[in-house]
Amino acid sequence: MRTSMLRNRGSTTGPLFIVMVVFAVLWGGCAAKEPVPVPDYYGSSFNRVWDSALGAAGDAGVKITSADRTTGIIRGVTNSADITITVIPQPDGKIRVEFSREGIEGQDVGLGNRFTSFYNRRMGR
Repeated sequence: MRTSMLRNRGSTTGPLFIVMVVFAVLWGGCAAKEPVPVPDYYGSSFNRVWDSALGAAGDAGVKITSADRTTGIIRGVTNSADITITVIPQPDGKIRVEFSREGIEGQDVGLGNRFTSFYNRRMGR
């Protein structure tokens, strides 16, 4: 009698197990992949980088004399230097920002560091 009870119990769990396996396989096939969030500063748009560079120059004390978005060149002056900031799109989709100064050596040596600090803050870094 005990053998017949085990056989009956096994026969009801087998189909249930198969239904659960089929359900799990079908459920897994319906899963949609969510996009992975990427920080803004990786592959940031040209406009965001441009606006951040322009604003950072002003924050650092550079008086902007010209800004041409199409060429990516921002020019400005301080009391001791002429400043050129270049925003350059790279082939890999990233944007490079270059800061250069021409003027009296030894004056306002922290200008580049201030610009970098303000730029990074504006970019959320």
